[in-house]
Amino acid sequence: MPLSRASDASRRGIPEATVARLPVYHRVLTSLVDQGVVTVSSEELAAASGVTSAKLRKDLSHLGSYGTRGVGYDTEYLVYQIARELGLTQDWPVVIIGVGNLGHALANYGGFASRGFRVVGLLDADPSRIGEKIPAGPQGSVVEVRPIDDLEDVVHEGGASIGVIATPAPAAQDVCDRLVAAGVTSILNFAPVVLTTPPHVGVRKVDLATELQILAFHEQRRQPEARS
Repeated sequence: MPLSRASDASRRGIPEATVARLPVYHRVLTSLVDQGVVTVSSEELAAASGVTSAKLRKDLSHLGSYGTRGVGYDTEYLVYQIARELGLTQDWPVVIIGVGNLGHALANYGGFASRGFRVVGLLDADPSRIGEKIPAGPQGSVVEVRPIDDLEDVVHEGGASIGVIATPAPAAQDVCDRLVAAGVTSILNFAPVVLTTPPHVGVRKVDLATELQILAFHEQRRQPEARS
């Protein structure tokens, strides 16, 4: 989600923990709408989202949405409310730096376009990748991989305010610095390194290895229970 909107929400009194759960509610509700479900109770929506109904109701109250007693929430309207809060009703140009296996997968992800994110640039330092055309964005469109030296031009041409870093760790901070200097204010970092940014730049870090280690921690503790 656009990091700037998350910060705005926080300044308006919406807790960051609530902001982090809104995309989950949005995904579940979108699925319900696709299935033709018109209304959903707080208990049903909470169960599908993996939270308690009390937490769900409190989260949605920050949006001014309380549902109707005995009826529940209007699914289409609630999808719109959450999408508006997250900034998904706007167009968000995105640049991806690092077009290895992960960068390819991100560029090909069909969920970006449907949620308002438009890939406007792909950059890589490997000369063998330059000129490669990768399907990205709306169905049928492609984006050509450009050299990392063109980073500033790509950001300005596409009007990007969000940058995705999928480079090796040693290159990540330099790429981050260049993105910030070019005007990018939100960064999603997949590189296994902590980035240093100015206060006005929002950074979210996605560390797949750390998430697996956390799963291993809990799995290790479940095994003795299974044997007992």
